[in-house]
Amino acid sequence: MSAKTKLPTGQEAIEVKGWLGAHRYLILRRLSQSFFLFLFLMGPWFGIWWVVGTLAGSRTFGVLPLTDPLVLMQGLAAGHWPELTAIIGALIVLAVYALIGGRVYCSWVCPINPVTDAAHWLHDKLGLQKGWQPKRSTRYWILGAVFAVSALTGTIAWEVVNPVTMVHRGLVFGMGFAWALVAAIFVFDLLVARRGWCGHLCPVGAFYGLLGSKSLLRVSAVDRAACDDCMDCFAVCPENQVISPALRGKPGETPLILSPDCTNCGRCIDVCSVDVFAFTHRFDNHVKTDEQVADKAA
Repeated sequence: MSAKTKLPTGQEAIEVKGWLGAHRYLILRRLSQSFFLFLFLMGPWFGIWWVVGTLAGSRTFGVLPLTDPLVLMQGLAAGHWPELTAIIGALIVLAVYALIGGRVYCSWVCPINPVTDAAHWLHDKLGLQKGWQPKRSTRYWILGAVFAVSALTGTIAWEVVNPVTMVHRGLVFGMGFAWALVAAIFVFDLLVARRGWCGHLCPVGAFYGLLGSKSLLRVSAVDRAACDDCMDCFAVCPENQVISPALRGKPGETPLILSPDCTNCGRCIDVCSVDVFAFTHRFDNHVKTDEQVADKAA
């Protein structure tokens, strides 16, 4: 570690890139999350029905069907054969997330993400302990339980308690219990388990991680020789176990973050003052040489 670890997280990047440059992907994510949520709310709130439905299943401009594959698979497990439009919608979503990375949904679309990010920010500000950390495999066990319960009950089980669906319905019909559920997730991440919900429990994140395990879009530590050990990327990454293999890899080892846990949030790119990280594709194993790093510094 270097003396730079004593600086507040992201401070060096702000000094080098400016505040906007050190938060560009964070800002874009918030705009993206707001945009997708607003698309679904324009109809009930303003009578502009560009999109009808929810993130579980929708139709855009009366033509484009989109279906959450997890919802479709729960329906199949429950013994319900879906309509053709639902199957087409699920195939479209499968293709998109298989291409760009399934957990892009978690960081760029899911409206619960700002809640868990806020809990993590406050957790750091208060200097709280790490807390209880369930095994990351727990979310896969919960995912399996979702399918099992769907099969046993003949229902789409997760949608009964899915906080994303409940928030959407709450914003349309009145929040009610949805507020309590959102508050519970916030408190859980703040006081019980740091980044506990998204990183250890949510079956949706587990499902989309598996879906995008071979996706094209990747983050690469292309300039890892320039790393100054400030540790800011580890501090901001919601799944920081994915960074080390790419950043600390030996010569000849891939600089790509290939773990399905990566959400492609771009925060590691934001907070790195020496631009170690960049978005690329999974076939780009290029790593900058020491000579190129020296030329850049010069």
